Amino acid sequence: MDLPPVPSQLRDMIDRAAISDLKYAYGYGVDQRDWALFRSIFADEVEFDFFDWAGIRETIPADRWVEMVKATLAPFDATQHVFTNMFITLQGDSATCVTNMTARHQLGAEAQLMGGYYTERMVRTAAGWKIAACRLNITWEEGDRALFEKAAALGPRARGDIGMQGV
Repeated sequence: MDLPPVPSQLRDMIDRAAISDLKYAYGYGVDQRDWALFRSIFADEVEFDFFDWAGIRETIPADRWVEMVKATLAPFDATQHVFTNMFITLQGDSATCVTNMTARHQLGAEAQLMGGYYTERMVRTAAGWKIAACRLNITWEEGDRALFEKAAALGPRARGDIGMQGV
């Protein structure tokens, strides 16, 4: 027996929830060093535009992107990525999501904070929604960007809350 088709309004709600989950998995994945979860949110190749922050504007294999983010964030004592006010536009099997963000990067008593928004293109795949393009727009910062260099010099190490997970 075949089930009746899902009404379009219900499908839209399910799609919006799935896309929101991608964004929450982004923050949780990097903050808990759950790199497998973080990788799972991306298509195999992703157009990244982090030019304002890191000088990156290119299509990158998702596996390489995860390794780059891991090398950048794993050395910090803690990170916190917060996403709010998701504005999702559905277009069949693709969607655009604009999300406000704040990020805190803690190393000892020093912190670097930033805020802004992501603009992302999501695509529906056989495995669910995936991020296919990601642009980061930074609108404000506090602290010194040199903290990233200090953290990198220390290399990945244990954290008090999750130990060696994701190192």
